Amino acid sequence: VMTCSLHKFGDYFPGTGHINDVGIDKGVNHAVNFPLSEGMDDETYLSIFKPVMDKIFEQFRPEAVVLQCGADSLSGDKLGCFNLSIKGHGACVEYVKNFGVPLLTLGGGGYTLRNVPRCWVYETGKLCGVELENDMPDNEYIEYFCPEYKLHLPISN
Repeated sequence: VMTCSLHKFGDYFPGTGHINDVGIDKGVNHAVNFPLSEGMDDETYLSIFKPVMDKIFEQFRPEAVVLQCGADSLSGDKLGCFNLSIKGHGACVEYVKNFGVPLLTLGGGGYTLRNVPRCWVYETGKLCGVELENDMPDNEYIEYFCPEYKLHLPISN
């Protein structure tokens, strides 16, 4: 098992994930921590995410991936400090999917209710190969998408 974490580092809960934390005992070199600065946007995040994933797939060659999709990295999150769009976040999911190994995606993080359902709806569409329209169709959960009733929101940080 190998873990990889791209995350805010520094004076931030829980304060773990230093770049030199690479695992212990039999797990040495099976943990990849990539601490990031506040304000990370799509372009910058993807310029780090893609080469890190490429190297992990090249060196470790995973037979399956569990991908935890923390929506707290999205722009406007109450606790997060990054500035990703839903499209940028989804591009990471799509990138890992394209490696062609079995993929289990999990939701996690995300402390702004406006962001979380949008993110997971968009990423579910990407995983299923379905392009979703920006206008939300009427449905029993439409109140989660108000007042815009759009899938994508402008960057706000």
